[in-house]
Amino acid sequence: MSSREDILGRVRAGLQRNAINAAAGREVMAAALSGRSEGPKPAFDAAPQALLERFRVKSELQSSTVDRVAADAEVPAAIARYLADMKLPKTAVVQPALAALDWAGAGLAVEARGARDADLVGITGCFCAVAETGTLMMCSSPDTPAAVSLLPETHIAVVHASRILPYMEDAWNLARKELGTLPRAVNFISGPSRTGDIEQTIVLGAHGPYRVHLVIVGP
Repeated sequence: MSSREDILGRVRAGLQRNAINAAAGREVMAAALSGRSEGPKPAFDAAPQALLERFRVKSELQSSTVDRVAADAEVPAAIARYLADMKLPKTAVVQPALAALDWAGAGLAVEARGARDADLVGITGCFCAVAETGTLMMCSSPDTPAAVSLLPETHIAVVHASRILPYMEDAWNLARKELGTLPRAVNFISGPSRTGDIEQTIVLGAHGPYRVHLVIVGP
């Protein structure tokens, strides 16, 4: 028996769940999820361009930097310019989901895989983004390994404007609709990693990247 099976078995025993009452239990859970109510939300303009602008502003307040391009084909060149401006190496690890872009044509050497401790730059997409807080929603999969956004010192994320949603609740609703079963890991990223544990002084890069750059794709 694996550790997972052992833990879930104990949970089932604690809930007195068995093969006979499992179906009824699932119906109760489904009813609770479908009947959930959302709490109050701040009011703001939810038009597409307004959402994009709010996301940009909120992201920059979180210490991210933001660039915009019109199409996916322009992403590699935009990232190459950013790396040159920051005097960063033109080598990176990229999520396999983005491997088909013309990285070599932009002068970048990328490897499509999960990140390792020596990788300095990680390039990812994102499942969607939240305008309310300037947050990225990252869903792990074989094509979108979570380590690429967590291990490198610099995280560059490609954000499609059409995937910028108003609220966190919208992001979860989209995940339930499109993914069905939630992935092994869901990470929410709002700017560079930071901590204020020592004398209330904010330090970037405490638990992950200390530099986050967003490339927004779309009109």
